Order: sequence, then C-alpha cells, then structure tokens
Amino acid sequence: MRDAVIVDAVRTPIGRRNGALSDIHPAKLSAHVLTALAERSALDPADVDDVIWGCVSQVGEQSSNIARIAALTAEWPETVPGTTVTRACGSSQQAVSFAAAAVMSGQHDVVVAGGVESMSRIPMGSATTILGDSYPREVTDRYNVEKFSQGIGAEMMAERWGLSRAELDEFALRSHSRAAEATDAGAFTRQITPVDGYHQDEGIRRNGSLESLAELAPVFKEDGVIHAGNSSQISDGAGALLVTTSEYAAARGWTPIVRIHTSSVVGDDPRIMLTAPIAATKKALDRAGLTIANVGAFEINEAFAPVPVAWQRETGADPDALNPLGGAIAVGHPLGGSGAILMTRLIHHMKDRSIRFGLQSMCEAGGMANATILELL
Repeated sequence: MRDAVIVDAVRTPIGRRNGALSDIHPAKLSAHVLTALAERSALDPADVDDVIWGCVSQVGEQSSNIARIAALTAEWPETVPGTTVTRACGSSQQAVSFAAAAVMSGQHDVVVAGGVESMSRIPMGSATTILGDSYPREVTDRYNVEKFSQGIGAEMMAERWGLSRAELDEFALRSHSRAAEATDAGAFTRQITPVDGYHQDEGIRRNGSLESLAELAPVFKEDGVIHAGNSSQISDGAGALLVTTSEYAAARGWTPIVRIHTSSVVGDDPRIMLTAPIAATKKALDRAGLTIANVGAFEINEAFAPVPVAWQRETGADPDALNPLGGAIAVGHPLGGSGAILMTRLIHHMKDRSIRFGLQSMCEAGGMANATILELL
C-alpha cells in the first residue's frame, strides 16, 4: 500500500506587515521556497506532477492561480502544473493533505505542497471587500447573525472557558519567549531560506511584560480580553514541502523525514469559529489509534491566545509540548502560508528532538479545522 512521506520542508522567515518581505511579489516569495526546496533535495522540477499551493486572499497579485505563476516564476518547466486551494487559514495544511492523497492513490508520484500570503501587499479581507456581503440570508438567519467575526469568536472562547486577560497575556509572553529562545538556539536555521539577507522571523518581541500588554486596548469588545498583544500578527511568508511515497523516495535516493500518518478535517459552529481544532484533534487521534499522550509535540496555530489555551484544557496535552518554539502571536500568521510554515517547524523540531509523533491543527474561518499527525521516520 502506498504511503505519503515528506522528504524536506523549507520556509521563508516570517516578515512583519510592511517589513522585510513587503516589497516582494507573492509569486516571487513562493518561487523562492520552490527553488530552495529543489536545490536542497536535488529535485528535478520536471519530475513534479503538481504544485498545490494555499492562498487565502486570491485577488490582485495573488490571483490568477498563484501556484502556477509561482512555478513559472521559479523558472520550472512549463510542463509542471499548479493549483491554488483555500481553506481559510488552513489552506496550505490542506494543500499537504491533498498532496498526500494524490501520491497515496497513485495519481501522482511527486507533489510540492505549500502556500503563501503577502498581507502587506494584499490586505486581509481583500477578497471579501470585492465580493461584498456574500452570506446568503439562509446562513445569517440560521445563526441569527449579520456577519461572522473571528475576533468576537475569540472573545466567546475566552468567556466559555473562563480565560482571564492575565492568563491570555501570560500565554502571549510565553510565545515570544519560546520563539526568541528557539531563534537564539538555531532551531530555525536549517529550515529557513534567507530572503534578501533576512534570515530570522521578524515579529519577535524580547522585552514584553504583563504591564506593557495591559496598556493595549481591547479590539473587539469594550470590556473584552482580546487585543493586539495576544493575537496573531499580520505577516508575510511562504513555505514548501516535498511530498512523495517511500518507494519513490528510495528510488531517488531521498531520505524522508516524516510520514503523513493521519489527516482529518471538521466543521464546527461558525459563530464562535475557532473551536474546531479540538474536534479535529480528537478525530485524527481516533483514526490513528493514538492518544494525546502518544504525541510529543503540538503546533496549534495561535490565531488568538484562547485557541491553544482552550485546546490544551480540553485535550489534556502536555503544556510543555504545546507550541514549544512559540507561535503566531510571536512570529506572525501569513494566512495561506501558515499551514506549510507550521508543518515545516514541526517536522524539523521532531527530527531535532527525535519525537516520534507530532500533531498540527489550525482554526479556520467558517468554523473549520484541519489536523495532521506526522510520524518521524
């Protein structure tokens, strides 16, 4: 039976909004990781059956099938196709799942999966702005809302799980601290391909305190607990992963890092929107025949601090294994690129620490979540 393995994974540093990567066209940012992946693995691009690329705001420079444009920008043969997918923030994690399904089914042998988002150049919500109020009355009537808000969803999560602002701010500070420690220890060096001389994630703050966070005003509710300091940063970035089968990898002399053990995707309440990683994790573990204690590292995207905090409470996961290298609160969340970037971080962390199983999950607009379990080879 064919399996799906990841031979290598590479990412750009994550740039702050209007920062180090903001002058780079998203197709060029994508081409940068495609080129780096091919060079690192001695991949002949002509052997790639498809490029599956996640991108959320598919307008402007990110329109016209950014996957295909990225492959052409990388000067890969025009015989290499590309397709762009969106599952909101989980778009490039979904791209990996599609790639795994394609190679396991025998439709493809080699797929490059990943994603990109340049939030400096294509502001968040650009596609929604063009489409206007795109919710049918059947949806708004069903949930008794005029629109859905992730920020309000984060406030709802904090209220449901009784999470105080101090607790969420402490988690945010921990994210920055862990990201800084990982950076200083060289944990990201091997996975990051420098861009124009930039080789570190740009958003890390090293001198934060509860007192400084307390000065930030709530964003979504006047008396709320969610603010810029305990939310993910608006960012630019891209990541790419080489997906194939064990058999094909052996024939090419590649040594895969991990096997894509199990994938799941679920839907949940679109009003609160951010709770689905809890259900996706349970579904993935049940399918895999594993327990939460079997998993040695978790990447739960820090869209807002209540997401990983509530997830940890519900799953009982080891807090020390949750986002051990920090997360999006510290380094940023370039939407369509985040799934690939998180998986790249997880894969290399598993290899560095000889961790057998790792799990990744991300909340997604519309009340969805992907979960992926990786097994070290």
